[in-house]
Amino acid sequence: MKRTKRTPIATLDHITLPVRRLAAARKFYVAALGAIGMKVNMDVGDAFGMGSKTQKIFWLSRDPKASGGAHCAFCVEHRDEVDAFHAAAIAAGGKDHGAPGLRPDYGPSYYAAFVYDPEGNNIEVVCYRRAR
Repeated sequence: MKRTKRTPIATLDHITLPVRRLAAARKFYVAALGAIGMKVNMDVGDAFGMGSKTQKIFWLSRDPKASGGAHCAFCVEHRDEVDAFHAAAIAAGGKDHGAPGLRPDYGPSYYAAFVYDPEGNNIEVVCYRRAR
């Protein structure tokens, strides 16, 4: 039997979050994720893809049956980016679900913030770097 080479660590290429109100979601996510350097890099009408630089890792698509309840987490390198995300997301209409701060139950340097988007999805930004 031929052995198959294995990737040492599998990574996520992209994920799609269905939303009922795509235009409103775009406004929210451009503001909230723009605070951590993400932008819309592709638009195909009923969906758009966001990411840093040229990535298209986070897609939002129109789905009239979307029910919210998803949890998506984005990892950043600096704690002030977590703070910036939280402030921008709240200003864009998100609902606080956990202010920026340490979450020692998740790990000794797990610094994160959580915001519900306007459709009830839990969006998180986390930084694992220890404070200086």
